[in-house]
Amino acid sequence: MNIILLGPPGAGKGTQARHLEEKYGLVQLSTGDMLRASIKRAEPLGLEAKKIMDKGELVPDDLIVRMIESRIGRPDCEKGFILDGFPRTVIQAEALDKMLADKNQKLDMVVELKVNEDLLVERVSGRFTCSRCGEGYHDKFCATQVPGICDKCGGGEFTRRADDNAETMKARLGAYNSQTAPILPYYESKGILKSVDGMLSMPEVFHELEKVLGVAPSCGCSCGCSCE
Repeated sequence: MNIILLGPPGAGKGTQARHLEEKYGLVQLSTGDMLRASIKRAEPLGLEAKKIMDKGELVPDDLIVRMIESRIGRPDCEKGFILDGFPRTVIQAEALDKMLADKNQKLDMVVELKVNEDLLVERVSGRFTCSRCGEGYHDKFCATQVPGICDKCGGGEFTRRADDNAETMKARLGAYNSQTAPILPYYESKGILKSVDGMLSMPEVFHELEKVLGVAPSCGCSCGCSCE
């Protein structure tokens, strides 16, 4: 199953992608992470990107798509992938579709995490992440069970992004609405766009994701039954 998670910054795409990866064996693909890893390993595409970045220029769409193409060809992507943070424009979406078609693959679903932007600013300003395993938390909405200890790995060190503040968040939302939101009609016209309420709790969002992806019982229970 090949999936794209869409939504503004802070909607929880990365967190939900990690949960899908852990439970269903899909591979989360963050183009930023792939780019940094490729540069660190001195791979040809990474070195090509580094030359462009060293000039202060943006990495072109073609190179990013080629990097995705190379990554999804690895054995660990056999069960499918989750794209988080790409595409951001209709042009990128079209380039991604063409690349997948050339490889006899396709996107199975695009899921939008819908949010209330005013509440999202509040939610983002309280985020923090485990430095060891990357698990995400929030001061108000998703604190650790034991203060100062990661629920997942037991680590005791956490980080907060410097740009997780109201002023920066409003600017990022503006950029998302003007640049990325226009791709929603593109995927809707293809019949593969679904929506989930991204303002629910993290576990509730994950369960709603499972339902739209067709991997959870339609009744909403966890017993594995087939009731309606």
